[in-house]
Amino acid sequence: MTVTAPEWYEAVCATPRHVLVPRWWEPIPDSYPFVWGVLAPDQERPWAQVYADETLVTRVGALHADDAKAGDRASGLPTSSSTLPGLIVHMLHLLDPQPGQRVLDVGTGSGYSAAVLSHRLGDERVTSVDVDSYLVEAARKRFASFGRVPRLEVADATGHLPDGRYDRIVATVSVRPIPQSWLNALQPGGRIIATIVGTSLPISADMGDDGIARGHIQADPASFMRTRRTADYPARLDDVYAAARDAPGDDVRELDRRVPDLWTDWSLRSLHELDSPDIENRSATLDDGSEIVWLLADDGSWARAEESSGTIQQGGPRRLWDDLERVQRTWEEAGRFPLHQLVVELATDRSTLTSPDGSWTFTL
Repeated sequence: MTVTAPEWYEAVCATPRHVLVPRWWEPIPDSYPFVWGVLAPDQERPWAQVYADETLVTRVGALHADDAKAGDRASGLPTSSSTLPGLIVHMLHLLDPQPGQRVLDVGTGSGYSAAVLSHRLGDERVTSVDVDSYLVEAARKRFASFGRVPRLEVADATGHLPDGRYDRIVATVSVRPIPQSWLNALQPGGRIIATIVGTSLPISADMGDDGIARGHIQADPASFMRTRRTADYPARLDDVYAAARDAPGDDVRELDRRVPDLWTDWSLRSLHELDSPDIENRSATLDDGSEIVWLLADDGSWARAEESSGTIQQGGPRRLWDDLERVQRTWEEAGRFPLHQLVVELATDRSTLTSPDGSWTFTL
């Protein structure tokens, strides 16, 4: 994982992930929606499990794996995890902190990224924040067992930040927009690495003397859980899905192109999210191999595209499938440009992503 980022090799080697993540949740096979069971490292093979380059889910809903007993089950969405180490190293390589610089790590989680940063830069140069007091205290105790003492604070990262100004900010939670407090805290010449809610778009931007951070989307996709202020995320749109699953729409038309796979086409999914935020999508494959895709919104709008019948059905106040097709057409007309060509401008009053030809702008 440090082949392309050798400057982080020693810090990774010095960070005991098995101490930071003693237990985690894994989905029970063939369960959907996922039911989760708690795991601890296999005592005969602990390194193979906990040191694999994989994300380990540490919290589901309001229940942390530390508090679960053998045989316990959890259902719901993951609310905290230890991100795959290779992605953390990649983000820190992009961050490129220099000796003497101060770094803010947003989203303490298991503490892995804060520990790696502290080893390389020094504890006094690293501040890490998380909204979850349990995660902060657990990380503090586990750090002490191997001699790390960065500053850890319980804080809503979208609001006031501790410690004033920073040279680097890295976030392992996703946000939209980039909070004003982050931009206010970033020194001129400083750099921010963060991802946008609901997308696979990591931003890298450098702060200018004019108070605007400019940069680009990075080429390699990455996604993180969104920031939260409560113990769990809002419930999924099951009521809207129940209405949309089989009901006839009040707008019905023929499907004139193949149904897109929004799970694998992360570029289209990300552009759609930038254009039409917080649309939940679900899909199913029928016995004949055809696909059904549902789009759901919290105002009760829904769309259902069926390959088998060749129809699009839509209901509610908005036409969600029309919005998706508009985004798809606009991107095709622009030559399906790679999303790392999107230009980023982050300011406290307005943050935007702009297509390479300047014709298409998204306001975050």
